[in-house]
Amino acid sequence: SLQGLVMLWILASATCVEAFHGMYPLGQQELLYKKSKCKAIPASMQLCSHMEYSAMRLPNLLGHETMDEVLQQAASWLPLVHKQCHPDTRKLLCSLFAPVCLDELDEPIEPCRSLCEGVKKGCAPLMSAFGFPWPDMLDCSRFPADTELCIPPASGPHLVPAAREVPKVCDACKEKVENENEIVHSLCKNDFALKIRVKEISYMNGDTRIIPESKSRTIYKLKGLTERDLRKTALWLRDGLQCTCDEMNNINAAYLVMGQNLDGHLVITSVKRWQRGHREFKRISRSMRKLQC
Repeated sequence: SLQGLVMLWILASATCVEAFHGMYPLGQQELLYKKSKCKAIPASMQLCSHMEYSAMRLPNLLGHETMDEVLQQAASWLPLVHKQCHPDTRKLLCSLFAPVCLDELDEPIEPCRSLCEGVKKGCAPLMSAFGFPWPDMLDCSRFPADTELCIPPASGPHLVPAAREVPKVCDACKEKVENENEIVHSLCKNDFALKIRVKEISYMNGDTRIIPESKSRTIYKLKGLTERDLRKTALWLRDGLQCTCDEMNNINAAYLVMGQNLDGHLVITSVKRWQRGHREFKRISRSMRKLQC
């Protein structure tokens, strides 16, 4: 599902990659505990909002030494949480980005290995679909066994509603069974149609920002839109962080994307997986090129 996507894309930002490679080795306690201080978790840190604790250690378990660095890196992981690939995703990430800080404990409390393994089982396939391997910073073998002092996975009946909760599907991604004429009719309500492959997905102000590969092909465009407009401008899926787009769940696939030019932003209104060699899509492509709305 696309809500990121990260993905992830979500995880594609250079700052996020630097976080993977710049973390402290978790076994080197002298590095982790040096000058460790308790700091209030900022209200602006959405990744760790509504946690059961309010104070975090700085430096954290990823080696971030300033709050600005923590906030920047943590924001890159919000899309993965919104994907709802596992109910403990937020808990695992916050235990690393904002480790719980207790005055009576000199040592930071790491996530339990079972917490990491559960999230990995749920989220690694989703990340892989977008071309991202499970990162070194979440190597579950680094974390202590459940018999030691660590943050365990959640358990109990309170998890059942979260696990069964069905996230909202983005309007543009809802499945619509349409024949050739209906799709062409839908196109006449829009300003453009593109056959694209996705180069990059990111999030901005709650919207999904999609950068198509340069080889994307214009099938139809309204007067006033140039090829340069369509090739240079990002496509937007409104409120993408608050909904899922299972239709666009593979960064390697091709898609038929329709949309409208709203205040200079190319906003997606419809996404369909492009069926390579599919007769219907060949006919649709021919029809659109001749289209006169």
